[in-house]
Amino acid sequence: MLSSPLVIQMPLSMQMTDEQFFDFCQVNRDLRIECNQFGEISIMPPTGSETGNRNFNVALQLGVWSEADGTGICFDSSTGFTLFTGAKRSPDASWMKLERWNALSAEQKQRFAPICPDFVVELRSLGDNLQPLKDKMGEYMQELGVQLGWLIDRKHRQVYIYHPGQPEEILENPETVSGESVLPGFVLNMSKVW
Repeated sequence: MLSSPLVIQMPLSMQMTDEQFFDFCQVNRDLRIECNQFGEISIMPPTGSETGNRNFNVALQLGVWSEADGTGICFDSSTGFTLFTGAKRSPDASWMKLERWNALSAEQKQRFAPICPDFVVELRSLGDNLQPLKDKMGEYMQELGVQLGWLIDRKHRQVYIYHPGQPEEILENPETVSGESVLPGFVLNMSKVW
């Protein structure tokens, strides 16, 4: 069975400010909540254990590379970012150059930082609908600063590669995926993800 997030549409008069949305998420810490540019709130079901393990492995591989590389920092799937459209999104894993992160104020870093990471990853659970994830990747690619995105479709063993202003590229059942010049030397071992 395919799953989709529960989408709550809010009248314009009831839409939350950035601060109110952050507080709403803090009060509902056990929920995975995002908000699109139109103020619609999405509440996603938790992932299954297997998907959680695969997502952890993606983040672990990225984190090990990032620690050795030293030019940026990683974020896990519970990290929210405020995009320039006003959307609040939480990629499954992401990475940002240190100079971009360090340009933010301490207060901005404590909330959903008003910035999109340089690199974002979304991992499709076996029961997820693909199109909403593709739409989310398209949203990231409109952001300033983002340079590379991966949508990993475990169900079909495909990896969709995204670059701003370019059509998506699809890799069929790759053994590895390269971080290209955005993440020099990072290669994701897909045997740990499939």
